[in-house]
Amino acid sequence: MGTRAWALLLVLCGTIFLEGIDVAMLAVAIPSIRSDLGLPTDTAAWVMSAYVLGYAGFTLLGGRAADLLGRRRMFLTWLTVFLAFSGLGGFATEGWMLIVARFVTGVSAAFMTPAALSLITTSYEEGEQRNKALLVFAGTAAGGFSLGLVIGGLLTQLGWRWVFFAPVLLAGALLVAAVRLIPAMPLIKEPEKSPVHPRRRTEGFDILGATTAAAAMLLAAYAVIRLEHGLDGWQLTAGAALAATTLLVVFVAVERRTPTPLVRLGILRTGSVVRADLGALLFVGAFFGFQFVLTLYLQELRGWSSLQTAIALVVLGCDAILAPTLTPRLVTRFGHAKVILGGFVLAVVAYGLFLPVGMDWSYAAMFPTLIIAGTAFALAYGPLTIAATDGVAESEQGLASGLLHTFTQFGSAIGISAVTAVYGLASSGASAGSDPDATLSAFRVALIVPVAMVTLGALLSSFGIGSRTKPPSAGAPSAPTTAAPTAAAPTTAVAAATTTTAIPDTSANPTRQALS
Repeated sequence: MGTRAWALLLVLCGTIFLEGIDVAMLAVAIPSIRSDLGLPTDTAAWVMSAYVLGYAGFTLLGGRAADLLGRRRMFLTWLTVFLAFSGLGGFATEGWMLIVARFVTGVSAAFMTPAALSLITTSYEEGEQRNKALLVFAGTAAGGFSLGLVIGGLLTQLGWRWVFFAPVLLAGALLVAAVRLIPAMPLIKEPEKSPVHPRRRTEGFDILGATTAAAAMLLAAYAVIRLEHGLDGWQLTAGAALAATTLLVVFVAVERRTPTPLVRLGILRTGSVVRADLGALLFVGAFFGFQFVLTLYLQELRGWSSLQTAIALVVLGCDAILAPTLTPRLVTRFGHAKVILGGFVLAVVAYGLFLPVGMDWSYAAMFPTLIIAGTAFALAYGPLTIAATDGVAESEQGLASGLLHTFTQFGSAIGISAVTAVYGLASSGASAGSDPDATLSAFRVALIVPVAMVTLGALLSSFGIGSRTKPPSAGAPSAPTTAAPTAAAPTTAVAAATTTTAIPDTSANPTRQALS
């Protein structure tokens, strides 16, 4: 890739780095925020949950909006909103102000991140170049989270408000660079239903579908977050889950009948997309669930400070180095399906090694789990990103990206909520709060959750071994015969890296034309 191509990639990766570092820094700063503002426990929990609720609730809509309303426009607009509300959070004096700021920040990330990913998949040629760009993107995400833990610990020492102000500086720099590097892109037109009545993609926007989708995702995210309360208030959790399911059924009915659906349901018939999305949910859920239990173990049982814990977990960010260096070679040689399976198997080993954790384990005893878990992330997450956009037409790359991020956000929420609920059930009836042995036993039981999730993911990903990407289904929109190959042909990322393919016509894509 040329200098301009690398510069654009760094800007787009900067947004996922920004999103990861923002979440990690707040996780470290929550105790200080709670103490300074005198927040009750439930309010402090909602400061964290509000972001997940906004992100998971609107990611599907955000991904499709990038396709319909313009990827550059969505990227720049919501990066600006992210910047503004992150800054406002730093001036908060009440708990509700922080909750509102974090919710809107989550919504902005739901629109910004799929736009960034779809800009990558449509700006870099399918094959080795796109694979490398996607792997760098995935590695940057985990690197941002890992570094965010350390940076958050340092900034919290200066004052928790810097945890909100620091992302403003980074977002401002990214916004200036993005305005210069991302060329204006015209809206892609759908295939004309009739030669007499051409239709722009923005005409007949699926308002009902967008509304039901957002409401269903919000309620589903809320129900998942409620799982951490276990059986306490189960009626509210069940009610939210039932309402979300009902709205999802309504959404499917709407999408089947509208002439311009928000989500073309046929995309779910692309096998690699469904497996990748479910695999991402299980892998990310296990990763965050494990990290949550590990953090509690180090701080509650071992008495480590937040900064000591953050530094200890930095090794998990080794995938920021491995993802753009080792993983592309493995994908080129073995294909992304086998590399994904390898990542899941390593994750099973990593989390399994931690199951017999003791009260006085040294860092050296924990290190194998941490380094293997980081390596597993490098092997699995990037190739899952490739698989989630593989076989999808260029006009639906935003939708595919939105689906992937929806599943990953639900995965992180499910992972943390599940281990919290299991820990609560395992520690109930025992004086876990005052008995270190009972607390340790409850942690061990909770650790079964991530092990089970990656084991299930390994079984699921094994079905993708040896499969080939299929062309879009008959119901999928196909480009007119005059359209460029990049808009008409499905992307076969790994196959293109090892076989001779025609070079896409960059004149059909302003971004590719600018990079070439």
